[in-house]
Amino acid sequence: MYNWELPDWPEFKYNLAAVEAELYDFAEETGEVSGLLKTLPEYVQQEALSQTMSRAVVLSLSKAIEANKSSYYAALKAAQQSNEITEWIVYFAKLTLAAQREAKGVVNFSLQKVLFFDRYKAQLTERQLKAIRKMLDAGIEGFKGGMTAKKYMNITSASKATATRDLQTLTDAGVLISQGEGRSSRYILNLAYPTI
Repeated sequence: MYNWELPDWPEFKYNLAAVEAELYDFAEETGEVSGLLKTLPEYVQQEALSQTMSRAVVLSLSKAIEANKSSYYAALKAAQQSNEITEWIVYFAKLTLAAQREAKGVVNFSLQKVLFFDRYKAQLTERQLKAIRKMLDAGIEGFKGGMTAKKYMNITSASKATATRDLQTLTDAGVLISQGEGRSSRYILNLAYPTI
């Protein structure tokens, strides 16, 4: 038996129109929320998002909460002060959508990473692969500050001349994209592939 099935479970009030209004822009953008909108009244009663969606949900709510803890605690505090939970639903729906966007970004990055290695792995030396893997390990956020000759030297133990030559070779091959010139040259991965 779920908590909401207990006879003394409070009847929560919510304004479905307000929640739908908050989700409208995202639904227009992706077309992926229509199922969520249809199940929202059930979602209000249920404790687990995955039960509401009738399928496993691959996203990290905790990461989305961690990104803005003060908003989470403010929304939670406001929801605990009465049985009117519209603001909590709106907050939680936005949080869930943010987590969904993050999960989609991770999936896209993983896909781009696989396609990247499929395309370039045979062309790369072990030294170049070591540097590329280090850049990819930074994840969606990207390699902070881009790759520089100095960073390449530190990662691969190559000389300055070898690092500069390797970076130029990788740029010429389309593996990296050069930004800036001279000492301020930075390189980012060329992950220009289709996304979902």
